[in-house]
This record gives sequence, C-alpha cells and structure tokens, in this order.
Amino acid sequence: MENISTAGNKGKGVRSDCFITLELTKRGGIQLQVESKVAVMYGDDIRKNALEILDFFGIKNASIKIEDSGALTLVIAARIEAAIKKLMKTDQDYLFPVIDENLYKTTRDCNRFSRLYLPGNSPSLMINAGIHNPDGIILDLEDAVAPDKKDEARFLVRNALCGIDFYGAERMVRINQGQRGLDDLDYVIPYNVNLILLPKCERPEQILAVNKKITDIRHPASSIRHPVWIMPIIESALGVINAFAIAGSADNVVALAIGLEDYTADLGTRRTVEGSESFFARSMVVNAARAAGIQPIDSVFSDVGDMEGLRQNVLRSKALGFDGMGCIHPRQIVVIHETFAPTPEEIEKAKKIVFAFHKAQEKGLGVVALGTKMIDPPVVKRALNTINLAQKMNKLAENWRETYEEI
Repeated sequence: MENISTAGNKGKGVRSDCFITLELTKRGGIQLQVESKVAVMYGDDIRKNALEILDFFGIKNASIKIEDSGALTLVIAARIEAAIKKLMKTDQDYLFPVIDENLYKTTRDCNRFSRLYLPGNSPSLMINAGIHNPDGIILDLEDAVAPDKKDEARFLVRNALCGIDFYGAERMVRINQGQRGLDDLDYVIPYNVNLILLPKCERPEQILAVNKKITDIRHPASSIRHPVWIMPIIESALGVINAFAIAGSADNVVALAIGLEDYTADLGTRRTVEGSESFFARSMVVNAARAAGIQPIDSVFSDVGDMEGLRQNVLRSKALGFDGMGCIHPRQIVVIHETFAPTPEEIEKAKKIVFAFHKAQEKGLGVVALGTKMIDPPVVKRALNTINLAQKMNKLAENWRETYEEI
C-alpha cells in the first residue's frame, strides 16, 4: 500500500491554491513544512489548521508539506483531506458549515439567462465569481477537470458550496457521466447545491437514476430538505430525439440545455457561427422544453473575445425561443443579460397589449382590442411574459399600470 500522496496544484500562474505532499510514517509524530509567500502573516494559521485536520482523521505520525499560493482555509482543508483519503479509508468528512450568505434556495422558474462554467479543481476562479452577477455558477466536475484530478475536485467543490459567497447566484454542479456522476452527488447534495447539470443525457432513465440517488442521500433522518433542480444537457443525436421524454421525466427537471460541441462531434460535422448544422437540434430542444413547461437553455459561445459575435449569437438564440445560455468567461455575462432582456420597444408594445387586456377584463369583454385590431390570447400571453420578465430585471416598475393609466 502506498504511503505517499499529493493533492492540489502548484507552478507558474497558480493562485489561491496549494499543493500537498503527505507521507504516513510509523513513528516520529507530525513533521510539518509550510512554504508560502504569506507565511509571515498566515503561516501559524495554516499550521494550526493542518494539524487540526490530521488530528480529526486520527493521524499521529506523518510528514506533510504545504506549498501555498494564497489558498483559503477551505481550499487547504479540501486538499489535505483529498491527500489523506488517497492513503486511508475513512467514513469521516472534514466539513465546513454552510455560511449564512449561502442559505438561500432557488425557484423552478428563476432567471437562468447566464450560467458561468468554472473548473471544479480551480479555486482561484471560484472565489470572486459571484461579483460578476451571473444567474448561475456551475462548479464543473466533468469536462473541465482532468481525469486524474476528479476525485480531489469533489472535496474542493463540496467546500466551495459551503464556504464561498456566490452573491445569490444559483449554485449549480455539473456531475460526471454514469456511476462516477452518481457518486459525485454524495459530495454536493448535502451541501446546499441548488441545481444539478446532467451531461450527455440521452434517456429519461438517467434522470430517474439521479433522483433515486438524491432520495437515498435524503434518508428519513436527514436534515436535507432544500429543493434540488435538474438541468439535463442534450449533447447527442439520440438525446435530441428523446428530448421531450427527458424534459418531462421528473418534476424537478426545470430546464433543458443543449451542448453543441459534443452534438456536432456526434453528427460528424463542424460547428459554425451561423449554426445551420444545429438548427434542427436547437429547435427540438426548445419545442421539447416548451411542451414540458420548462426553460430551454442554449449552448456556450466559445470566442470570449468577440462580443459582437456573442451578441448576434444571443439574438439568434432568443429568436429560436431560448431563455438563456452558458458562458465560459465573466465578460460574456453582461452581453448575454442585456441581449436576452426585453428591449424598450418590446416592453412598450407589451404594455399596450396588457393594458388593453386588463381594460377588457374590467369591462367584462371577451375580446381584447388594441385600436382597430383584435388581440389573440397567445399574443396576450406573450405580452404578459414580457412584462413579467421586464419586472424581474428591474426594467419596469411593479405599479406601471397606475402610471400608464395617467398617460
């Protein structure tokens, strides 16, 4: 059995992280070495926390080296725990309490215009992600994490869910595929995650398996009662064909996303800016989501330097009927929000229609008229949706009708 393990990251460009080298010994007590540029200020705290964690796991004889690059305590703890659990089997978990700022739940119909992907093994990108005001923050355990780092990323994501303030963003985790993904749930469901992204979803049975595991984790004696939503990601031809069955497979499925990089690879074609090769798939996802009464969410736009290209992509996405899309850089968030939001012209038109609708209701009329034109119920419904969205985004006051009546 090996008695030396490592965890974490080090090297040029690594920030807010640490690298742990741990060796279990038979005697000699704890030999602790800390290398850090901030050792003068925080060295004693780092040593104290390391010794506390080793003691928690009952380790009395070990040599441990901590190469710190400005890591938070929760990051150091995750790295040490990962190194320990590579060397010994234990049912104990060194847990951080959920901070008060993260004790919020999200609703099934909350805004999901933007969801920001963050690699689950890169703490520097997590720490201040919330200040960019994305609707959702995805701690990614799948494609963004190297295969040999996936196990230790789980501890970091778990601690991040507990101890990093995400400023009200919906806390999302993209789990892995298959059994590894089901095992990922043990590290996120008890720790106040809001939404699970299920990658490469092709059948309703995958949703049912995730929900069964969530139920198992939430055993009768458990205190876990917050809702956990699911967003399947459609990334293959089979997933597209089964999109409606997937969208309606469970009550906690609240959105259906499409991942175009894997989808176009599955087709054997190349992804283009205009998106003609994915038009069918995107339309299928939108229609499946709408038919199931959930949100359709578009793929990411991969060129983080092309803001005009992003804006045009969002306009195409919005025209197809999507409610949001993924992003891979914080600079994309503002463009996504501004472009998905109703325009002043759309809001003004919706106000006229809704105002006419309420006037007709007050008069007991069964027909809504705007000037000399009759307004069909679907048009009224779309206008009401625009008004509700504008109010959610603080682009329209709740009492707008009172002001509008005075015009």
